[in-house]
Amino acid sequence: MKKLIQITSGRGPAECNYVVTNVFRKFSEACKNKNIEMEVIEREIDSDFNQITNVLLEIEGENLDVFLENWVGTILWIGKSPYRKFHQRKNWFIGFFEFEVPEENHLLTKEIVYQSMRSSGNGGQNVNKVNSAVRATHKSTGISVVSMDSRSQHQNKKIATTRLLLKLQEAENQKLKDLAQEKWSNQTSIERGNPVKTFRGEKFL
Repeated sequence: MKKLIQITSGRGPAECNYVVTNVFRKFSEACKNKNIEMEVIEREIDSDFNQITNVLLEIEGENLDVFLENWVGTILWIGKSPYRKFHQRKNWFIGFFEFEVPEENHLLTKEIVYQSMRSSGNGGQNVNKVNSAVRATHKSTGISVVSMDSRSQHQNKKIATTRLLLKLQEAENQKLKDLAQEKWSNQTSIERGNPVKTFRGEKFL
């Protein structure tokens, strides 16, 4: 089972970014203790205090619904501002959201079409006499790349495949980011009551 997780300060003050950073740390520890794999898809850092304002995660493991029951919703941290010594506010809220991972587009060998083509550029006379360049196209998405780095068609095919895999991964990551932006665009709507989890003090206990 896989899930996407977003931890966000909801465009709150710097203190909320501080909370996001520490909650992300605590959540990472909880995932590790439960043998849940976690990958950071996107992370936004504030320019003032180098704290996380928003992080998008993909987690994978068993019984994720049960594991997330005490995380998803509004999280409260009770503590003094680490940035404003005399600030009176002690309750800081952030949002913790989860949603389903889009269906994965598994890349199979049969989904790649290879096309030989004549190399060009500064490859020398020999390389221009043979169709050593290779174009690799992913049929499902139409994404294609070309490799003419080597005089060997076999090597170019290998290079093109690697480039195509990387390009497809970039496209998939962008799709996940777009989904998160669409689903949670109104980050200012974090509820300030009935938190699902509360942390206290500098150690976030």
